[in-house]
Amino acid sequence: MNAITEHATPARFIAIRPRVPAWIANLALAGLLVGLWPINRLLVDQIDPYFLLIATTIGVSVILATSLNLVIGISGQFSLGHAAFMAIGAYTTGIILRHYKIVEPAHGAFQLAAAGEFAGAILLGALFAAIAGLFIGIPTLRLRGDYLAIATLGFGEILFVAINNTENIGPFMVGGSSGLYGVPIYRDTRFFWVWGFAIVCIVCTWRIVYSSRGKAFLALREDEIAAAAMGVDTTWYKVAAFVIGAFFAGIAGGLASVISGNLDPGSYRFIKSVEIVVMVVLGGSGSITGVILAAALLTMLPEGLRFLKEATGPAFPADQLRMIIYSLTLILLMILRPTGLLGRRELFPMRRRFARTAAGGTA
Repeated sequence: MNAITEHATPARFIAIRPRVPAWIANLALAGLLVGLWPINRLLVDQIDPYFLLIATTIGVSVILATSLNLVIGISGQFSLGHAAFMAIGAYTTGIILRHYKIVEPAHGAFQLAAAGEFAGAILLGALFAAIAGLFIGIPTLRLRGDYLAIATLGFGEILFVAINNTENIGPFMVGGSSGLYGVPIYRDTRFFWVWGFAIVCIVCTWRIVYSSRGKAFLALREDEIAAAAMGVDTTWYKVAAFVIGAFFAGIAGGLASVISGNLDPGSYRFIKSVEIVVMVVLGGSGSITGVILAAALLTMLPEGLRFLKEATGPAFPADQLRMIIYSLTLILLMILRPTGLLGRRELFPMRRRFARTAAGGTA
């Protein structure tokens, strides 16, 4: 009788602790961020500035695509206003750097005060973008599907009109339709800053998705009605995804401002949001590593098409050809690979390990 009872006892599954403790993973992450500084010095001294600029631009695209993937791929909300949050971060950072003349330190020098001022300007622009995401997200994220896309698109156009018709905000120059010029360009340290923030963005998104709260975002994506029926506060999680995505988009915009030095309000319109959406769809909506690969691919693609500029001439600019290739890529992708390059898979999947024990047993 005891043997029968023993075999009839239901089994329990107990999660095994990860092989690498959290403090070791965090220490390795900190070491990676610190190691970016000598890598930056080496690249500045050894690599052609043109290729270094492409590598830096890829980092900005990675931040944009990863942050939008949290909104579209993870929480299942379709947004066409991501470029607007990028514009808020770019203009906030650019205005602060220009007005207070926060310039890049001399080559090879790391000044803690200058680094703190620059990081503060970047984070302030990201904070303003997150606040805008909160105020836009609360009334609009009760919408779904096409209605939400139209609402976020309208927000982007409203912001463009506001920037385009604003010359100054008190003592701070905005530039209006002429754009904001004279922003200090960071040539020697931009790789360090861009990829440092890119690593932070990727790690934060990864840990959000593969956590207990990340299951709520995924449930929201799969079936919002069922998630609400199970007790998930769908509006809260939708706004949270929107605010976090807007925050990192603001960081990307601030970093982009010190790469170009000149800000044009037309660069942050609807077409820029579409380009970011293309990165998410091409990489695989919901796959973090997939959108990283797509961001790198679609950033290098226009540079690879520069040789077409001389062949096509002014009657058919290379920029227009790039958009045609974007469209053809999406069409072929939807036909041959509807789920994107990686679908919803990751290059480094998070497989939870469980131990099967009898009730009352130990793992």
